[in-house]
Amino acid sequence: MNDAVFRDNVVVLTGASAGIGRELALQLAGRGAWLALAARDVGRLEEVAEECRERGGRALVAPTDVGEEAQCRRLIDRTMAEYGGVDTLVNNAGIGMWARFEEITDLSIFERIIRVNYLGSVYCTHYALPHLKRNRGRIVGVSSLTGKTGVPTRSAYAASKHAMAGFFDSLRIELMGSGVTVTMVYPGFVATGIRERAFGADGRPLGEGNSPVREDEVMTVEECARLIERAAAERRRELVMTRRAKVGMWLKLLAPRMVDRIARDAIERGK
Repeated sequence: MNDAVFRDNVVVLTGASAGIGRELALQLAGRGAWLALAARDVGRLEEVAEECRERGGRALVAPTDVGEEAQCRRLIDRTMAEYGGVDTLVNNAGIGMWARFEEITDLSIFERIIRVNYLGSVYCTHYALPHLKRNRGRIVGVSSLTGKTGVPTRSAYAASKHAMAGFFDSLRIELMGSGVTVTMVYPGFVATGIRERAFGADGRPLGEGNSPVREDEVMTVEECARLIERAAAERRRELVMTRRAKVGMWLKLLAPRMVDRIARDAIERGK
C-alpha cells in the first residue's frame, strides 16, 4: 500500500472514541491524515485526539450523536471550517444488542439501533457528499457479517446492518463516474468491547464483564483497523474479513440452511 495515500487527507471518522474507530484513527494519524473525530464521549475523544497528534496527524474533536441529523450536519460543517474540505468519510459509529427477539421487553432498542447504525450513516453521507464529489473522495461503511446474513440474538443489529448495506450498494451505483468510491466492510467478531455496551433484552447495556463472546479468541482491533485502512486506500468495493465468512457467502447461495446452522453455532460458541 502507498503510505502517502492518507497524508494530508481529511478523514471524518464516526465512532472514533473506542474500539475499531479509535484504532483506525491512530493508524491513519500515523499516515499523516487530518482527522475529524466524532463520537458522544468528549473525554475519550480528547484522549484519542492527543494520541493522534503525537503520531503526526491533525485531529479535530467533534462531539456528535450520529442519530441526530442536525449534529451530523454540524460535524461536516465543523470539518469544512477547520480543514476546508472532506476527502474520506468513515461511517463507523454503531451500537449492538444481544437478546432473542421473543425475550425483548423494550422494543425501543430497534429504533435506537436503526438511528445510530443506519440513519447515522445516511445523515453523515448526505452532508459530506458534495464535498467528497469535489475531491473525488472515499466513503467507507463499517458494517458487520450480520449485514450479509442474519444471526440469532442480533435481530435489530442485523436489520440495521442490512439496511446500511442496501443503502451504500445503491449509492455506489449512483456515484459511478463521479470519482467517489464506496467501500463496504464486513468484520466478524472483533475484540472491541462493543458487546459490553450492547443492549440486552431490557434495553440496558450488558455491562462490563458480561460479553457473550470469547474476546481473547477473536480478531484484534489492530488487525481489523489495518484491513479497513488498506481496503479504503485501494478503493475496494467491499471487504469480507475472514476466510470462514467468505466461504459462508458461497454456501449461502448453495446451502442456505447450512449457513443458518453455522450462524447459530457461532453465536452459541461466542467466536
